[in-house]
Amino acid sequence: MTVNERIREVRYALKLSQRAFAKVVYVSNGYLADIELGHNEAKDRLIHLISSAFSVNKHWLLTGEGRMFNSTSEEKLEKVTSLFNELYPEYQDFVLRQIDELIELQNVRHEK
Repeated sequence: MTVNERIREVRYALKLSQRAFAKVVYVSNGYLADIELGHNEAKDRLIHLISSAFSVNKHWLLTGEGRMFNSTSEEKLEKVTSLFNELYPEYQDFVLRQIDELIELQNVRHEK
């Protein structure tokens, strides 16, 4: 499997359209389509953006070795839970309000 094919696999794993995926990594939908079809080579900048934006294991993206993502959802949840439990109750409430607002923002962005 090529880097270009692994980019497509990341998008599939995230259940994102080409348009939504391209928007996050600041490329055009057409450019991403050409990458996925193998018509263009994935540049270092794109690989870095995909790795950063989606927490993709850069080594996997380049070589196919290892796990696709740097952290699993379970690992992230464990970390968040641990950090959350260290907060005073009033700060926990603040964090929960911020999460609610982020979800609203996310829903608005993905409706476009």
